[in-house]
Amino acid sequence: MATGARDYYEVLGVSRDASQEEIKRAYRNLAAKYHPDRNKSPDAAEKFKEIQAAYDVLSDEQRRRQYDRYGHAAWDEMPSNGFSSGFGANPFADIFDIFFGESPTARGRTDVARGDDLREDVELTLEEVATGVTKTIRYARMETCEACQGTGAGAGSVDTCPQCHGRGQIRFTQTSLLGTFQTIQTCMRCRGTGKVIRDPCRHCNGTGRVRRTCERTVNIPAGVETGVRLRLVGEGDVGERGGPPGDLYLVIYVRDHEIFERRGSHIYCEVPVSITTATLGGTIEVPVLGGKETLKLEPGTQPGQEYVLPGKGLPELNGRRRGDQHVIITVQIPKQLTPEQRALLQQLAVTFGEKAEDHESRSILARLFGKH
Repeated sequence: MATGARDYYEVLGVSRDASQEEIKRAYRNLAAKYHPDRNKSPDAAEKFKEIQAAYDVLSDEQRRRQYDRYGHAAWDEMPSNGFSSGFGANPFADIFDIFFGESPTARGRTDVARGDDLREDVELTLEEVATGVTKTIRYARMETCEACQGTGAGAGSVDTCPQCHGRGQIRFTQTSLLGTFQTIQTCMRCRGTGKVIRDPCRHCNGTGRVRRTCERTVNIPAGVETGVRLRLVGEGDVGERGGPPGDLYLVIYVRDHEIFERRGSHIYCEVPVSITTATLGGTIEVPVLGGKETLKLEPGTQPGQEYVLPGKGLPELNGRRRGDQHVIITVQIPKQLTPEQRALLQQLAVTFGEKAEDHESRSILARLFGKH
């Protein structure tokens, strides 16, 4: 690269400690301003190439570190002696990798980034948790640009990299007290592809990706709980310029139920009964997930007493057994009584050895019905 090239941070108008988000935002604004399809000024194409080159380096953490250390010289052919070949001032840096022919940054492979993982929240009812459910998920993701087939290049604008001459690698020679060593490093200019883009694709601004809304049908198993993550491999954003896709994570949220409280695979509910039913016993109807069941109460059932319906809870995730349903009895105490009802209860109180004829008494029944 020419020694008179502008500083990449200056090209994008960002500070040297700018975050990746700031760099991306600056690139998008400048690319939109100087794209040759939108800007017809004579120097727009050159400015756009300069902006693209700056972003290619600063958006890649490894290349950015190289640039911060060596500037534009990081992509010039290295001298065959001295210690300016990318290893820094310490001649023993990465010495073990040198003996084995490579440095940690010299693996001779294409530097293609994986796409981002995505997250979508999925809300379920307790009834859906009980049976499992099929959901259609609609979300936005980065997909391969059809216009350039993910290359990021306009038609006929892919050239052989002038830095590595299409090899995708640059060979370095280093001389030290231990002798002369050679190592191979991925070409930073083309990221190991051996190709450079002269004119970026106008449909995707050279990224090889476009944002689209897509749908996926997902089978959610029974028994899931709030916070469970389901992973859909390869359904996240595709990587830039042919990079592999990330994954899509579905995060489950189970809505609170108006009747049931969930505790693991067991569910709990309160069922009110009259004082006579609790006292004499009898058969009542209780709600269950997906319907109703009959439950036989023992005579003398107490407030707060629990009855268990085995297997009427939720299935365990990836398990064979189901939890139970716990029915908690609440006894309804009448707040108002007819004279006949009061007389009957007073007669009952007498059979229990209580003095119920005094309406102002502090007997158990008087306190029970709120009469003072």
